[in-house]
Amino acid sequence: MKVTEQPITLPRSTVYNMGSTHTNRDYRISVSVPEGEAPSEGYPVLYVLDGNALFPLCAESARVLKGRGIRGFGPLVVVGIGYLTEGNFPADRFYELTPPTDRASLPPRPGGEEWPPTGGGDNFLRFIEEELKPAIEEAYPIDRSKQALFGHSLGGLFTLNTMFTKSDLFQTYIAGSPSIWWSNRCVLEAEKAFTANRTVEPDPTPVRLLMTVGEEEASHPNRMLHNAEEMYQRLKQLEENGLSVDFHVFPGEGHLSVLPGLIGRAIRFALHK
Repeated sequence: MKVTEQPITLPRSTVYNMGSTHTNRDYRISVSVPEGEAPSEGYPVLYVLDGNALFPLCAESARVLKGRGIRGFGPLVVVGIGYLTEGNFPADRFYELTPPTDRASLPPRPGGEEWPPTGGGDNFLRFIEEELKPAIEEAYPIDRSKQALFGHSLGGLFTLNTMFTKSDLFQTYIAGSPSIWWSNRCVLEAEKAFTANRTVEPDPTPVRLLMTVGEEEASHPNRMLHNAEEMYQRLKQLEENGLSVDFHVFPGEGHLSVLPGLIGRAIRFALHK
């Protein structure tokens, strides 16, 4: 029997290389579009951080779940924001996904390695807001009232920080196992400002947040589960101020094994189901 080797491709998916004037870096932007005609209002869209690792999982999950007609799942454009380098979680992400950082506050890395460049999250957010989103909205029929941002770990930290500082950029935020511990939990200052603004605004724009974590992360030295649960307890007090927040702990799962279950829940949440 003759065996011919062929690469695997993701159906209805396209990859672009896109440079940013804000970060002076290039990104691998992957886009998955559903089959069939777009709804009259356009497609909901899910922007996925760490696209090297998470775009294939999210794109195929969205396609399969929609194709099977499972309740709660419909057509969804998935946009992965990744890197030109190889690897699921390349070191570049430490720059894009972290706020301005006091590097002296960071714990030693495993193996004694130095931390990669950090603290470029503000510039990365400008890239998403001013360069990437307009390009996606011009190229594809997008429902601008149903846009979601999804990140895990440092991506979850970036997702929270985006909601706290630019909450009108997306309607839905999904933060999986967020690295709230980063730089002495500096994201809590942004949370405090977000809370203060929400409580004084007469009619704040509605925002939805899903936070998740794996049960086994309770033993993580950076308090992954406890930090997330404590933040949820604070944020749920803002439900009368336009914030709808859900929190879920995945039984028996750790920081990475949580991803398959998280992705299905994230897609359903992005679709407002």
